[in-house]
Amino acid sequence: METRIVKEGIRRNELRTLAHEQYGDIIKAVVDIERGIMGVGGELHVDIQSFLIEKEHSRGDMTWGINLYLEKTGDEFIEFDSMINLKPAAGNRTRGVESEKIQAKIREVVSALVQ
Repeated sequence: METRIVKEGIRRNELRTLAHEQYGDIIKAVVDIERGIMGVGGELHVDIQSFLIEKEHSRGDMTWGINLYLEKTGDEFIEFDSMINLKPAAGNRTRGVESEKIQAKIREVVSALVQ
């Protein structure tokens, strides 16, 4: 599955096309909350994170893995669940995103980029 870096925006139908190649109506994404960009597609969150680090010089502590449920809206659209979210040094000890502040920033970036 192709991994794309989203800086300017992406339409839901483009995400659906990418998602159908792998997971149907779900697509994996990694959000760089510092730079306001995200990577989408790919089989594993860690692959997308590595792609962002390599191509965009993102920092691991600023990238968070999510799943986008393309047929859902509102709070159900984003699922905060990824192994890359395990960041004990940053106080995040689960696969989820424990900080409401970071969750809000992720939602803000996704809202700005997904049209």
